[in-house]
Amino acid sequence: MFSVTVRDHIMIAHSFSGDVFGPAQKLHGATFVVDATFRRPELDADNIVVDIGRAGEELHDVCGALSYRNLDDEPAFTGVNTSTEFLAKVIADRLADRIAAGALGDGARGLTGLSVTLHESHIAWAGYERSL
Repeated sequence: MFSVTVRDHIMIAHSFSGDVFGPAQKLHGATFVVDATFRRPELDADNIVVDIGRAGEELHDVCGALSYRNLDDEPAFTGVNTSTEFLAKVIADRLADRIAAGALGDGARGLTGLSVTLHESHIAWAGYERSL
């Protein structure tokens, strides 16, 4: 399996519901380094996995739609604990929609998998992997 990874980041504010979250139940900020890995079993006609420039641009756009926002105020996340794991899925699904719409070009139609990892710090991260 071949893969290409691009990186960006998001800066958000949010709070959590539930005792398991301790002090994070209060409004707080978080900055995540976001890695998106695109996978396919064979390289395309140009011997690449995906156009790395387009992949980076699309990840940047997806991250930009989340950044500098209090996610508690976003209608799409009303009543949802926007955990690191949950946000990884949101980003992966939004990227998958863009791939399906052709935003990464015709060569991206051969992609079979996508994973997104959000790094909370140098010692903790979470991710989500999906088929395309």
